[in-house]
Amino acid sequence: CHMLDKYGVDGQSTSDGHKGQRGERNAPTVYNAAGHFVQFWDGRAPDVEAQAKGPVTNPVEMAMPSEKQVIAVLKSMPEYVEAFKRAFPEDKDPVAYDNMAKAVGAFERKLVTPSRWDRFLRGDQTALTNEEKAGFNAYMETGCQACHSGAYLGGDLYQRLGLIKPWPDTSDPGREKVTKNEADRMIFKVPSLRNIERTAPYYHNGKVETLEQAVSRMAEYQLGEILTDAQVKSIVTWLRSLTG
Repeated sequence: CHMLDKYGVDGQSTSDGHKGQRGERNAPTVYNAAGHFVQFWDGRAPDVEAQAKGPVTNPVEMAMPSEKQVIAVLKSMPEYVEAFKRAFPEDKDPVAYDNMAKAVGAFERKLVTPSRWDRFLRGDQTALTNEEKAGFNAYMETGCQACHSGAYLGGDLYQRLGLIKPWPDTSDPGREKVTKNEADRMIFKVPSLRNIERTAPYYHNGKVETLEQAVSRMAEYQLGEILTDAQVKSIVTWLRSLTG
């Protein structure tokens, strides 16, 4: 699901799982994910360590029958036993499910992608072209920063999909599926915009193919703004500077 040579995604709307099964949601990128305030589209895991535990025993994804079986497989490989001993020297039994998740989380926390945008923020005025600077101004004038803000330009709050104009596809209830609270219907974690040009298709269900479509629809449904093709093109030009 998370190919590191493809910016942490697989380029599919939903991913291939155990015996060809398909998940219900688009696999988000693992790059910069550790900086988000919660994990998964519905926020059901607080951090990457907790997130790492989920897919392993999910019957659709990796389909391991139990945590105990995962540990049995890890312990069957001497190189892993030694590696876990080195990583967790204080533990009497270092090959443990929690430690597996900690190890995956430790790796993911290194998956950060500084970009030209960061050079610009540090004062390098030449890091962006004039067209990209104009695109950032268009982004701000449209109001996109209301949700996509902070160091990761997103990943730090929940928002209702279809905030201003009702979203046409309500088949996925979003966070309501976790909380069972009707007030959370169609609430999703706001994704980060870093590397956004490389992580198509878009949205929780991966049904939007192009970045231009994604920008246009977000403006319409979240902000009540109908953007011209020129405005969309300008914003997308700036978004490409976020690729690390």
